[in-house]
Amino acid sequence: MTLRYGYGTNGFANHRLDDALEIISGLGYRGVALTLDHNHLDPYADDVSRQVAALAGRLERLGLGVVIETGARYLMDPWHKHAPTLVSDDGREKRIDLLVRAVRIAADLGAEAVSFWSGIKPAGVPDAVAADRLLAGCAKVAAAADETGVPLGFEPEPGMFVEDLDGYDRLFERLGRPPCFGLTLDIGHCRCLERQSVPDCVRRAGSRLVNVQIDDMRRGVHEHLEFGEGEIDFPPVLAALGEIGYAGLVAVELPRHSHAAPDVCRRSLDFLRAAEPVEGAA
Repeated sequence: MTLRYGYGTNGFANHRLDDALEIISGLGYRGVALTLDHNHLDPYADDVSRQVAALAGRLERLGLGVVIETGARYLMDPWHKHAPTLVSDDGREKRIDLLVRAVRIAADLGAEAVSFWSGIKPAGVPDAVAADRLLAGCAKVAAAADETGVPLGFEPEPGMFVEDLDGYDRLFERLGRPPCFGLTLDIGHCRCLERQSVPDCVRRAGSRLVNVQIDDMRRGVHEHLEFGEGEIDFPPVLAALGEIGYAGLVAVELPRHSHAAPDVCRRSLDFLRAAEPVEGAA
């Protein structure tokens, strides 16, 4: 198959970024999902432009494609995980600023997409208010993406205001179906809560799919698991990605496995290669 596997740096939280990239490349991956974070390309660093230029050269030398992820837990608020968000009562402009910074960094790196999500709706906020907040924020980020030519990959996330493909579809329509506003699909999330089978979720995403995160998961439990520890049958999923002609990165998303990152990284690629359907097989 022609699928291009990557690995997320949020699964290498205890490594220097250069070391993580060396391992990911050395094991045979073709890309990296880079989460902007304190120790992995801090978007607020005074010398971020210099760091981005150096990173672009390193990625090229290692032969790694890149997508930008924006789900760092405490990058903006050391007390509150993932805060503020696009639907928060306060601080939404700070999240928008982070996402616009991510788009500009992505443009300078030649990244394939910038991935982001809605955030959790605060208690007591009506759905209509949260929807308007999200729409306004996404419109500003989409304007920056249009200006730079960087695709956006909006990710439905279990437990967040937009948690499934139906929610993405509604948001996409309200935004006016902008060409830059693509979809990030986490394969585990599909098993966790979508009504359709995982391969059918891939088919439904179709040409809007710009970024894939891959992990195992169980129905109704939002826990990213190593391959084989959950309930997903992966050969049909990989076949569906091939069927729709997906050409972006398929990046392993195991953010709680940094304690054993090199071994998990190696096992994950071995599993995915073994799970690829054999051409011509019945």
